[in-house]
Amino acid sequence: MERFTGKSVVVTGAASGIGEATARSLVREGGRVVIADLQEERGAALAEQLGPAAVFQKTDVCIEDDIAGAIHRAQREFGGLDGMVNNAGIVGAVGSIMETSADAFDHTMAILSRAVFLGIKHAARAMKERGGAIVSISSTAGVMGGLGPHTYTMAKHGVVGITKSAASELSALRIRVNAVAPGNIVTDMTSAVISSDPSNHDLAAKAIARMSPLGIAGLPEDIANAVLFLLSDEARYLTGHTLVVDAGQTTGGAPADFHRAPADEMLHAGKRRSQG
Repeated sequence: MERFTGKSVVVTGAASGIGEATARSLVREGGRVVIADLQEERGAALAEQLGPAAVFQKTDVCIEDDIAGAIHRAQREFGGLDGMVNNAGIVGAVGSIMETSADAFDHTMAILSRAVFLGIKHAARAMKERGGAIVSISSTAGVMGGLGPHTYTMAKHGVVGITKSAASELSALRIRVNAVAPGNIVTDMTSAVISSDPSNHDLAAKAIARMSPLGIAGLPEDIANAVLFLLSDEARYLTGHTLVVDAGQTTGGAPADFHRAPADEMLHAGKRRSQG
């Protein structure tokens, strides 16, 4: 299936993790991709591996001209821009809110929130004559509290908010704006949080699977699949939406290895309490 034949997409943070999986999937389905990332060696290697359908553009998402430059690269190399994926991210400031420095807060917000604003801004300018689709990566921390550090949670809630707000303006230009909120996904970033070793994906996968209501670990490809759906014409009637991909964690689903009492025992216990 080649849903993206003739279409070009900029993916920030595309040299690794969810961004890399998204770039690979887009090229596999006929698309052309600008890999916008600060990781020069990994980004250039990925572009070479993907062939003429991909180019690497060194991009610091904290710098407005860099984001605009990645979009201009897509226009120059591929004749226009059809999709934008605001994916670049970090964990950022951690610890008690009472001890978080303003500098750490500002740096985290610049990458996780300001960069999304800039990506939507410049992508919309490039798409205003032809329409297109924008997808930003939020998080389950963006739809609930307590699932991430304070600043990360604030920024990811902001992604959900600007997705709705921008969608309300840009729909008149046939530009769809959506977001994906991943749960725990096996990436270098989550591996570093779980084991202090970004390369220890096996340990991260086991830990994530234990926490998952479905009993499986989320992979970058699971999020890439959601992103590609939202970018594609299959989602032509969908805008302003945040698609949660988390194995049911935000529905209150308990970890798969959590043993509950059988439903009939729970029912009888409830009756006994009500009669008492």
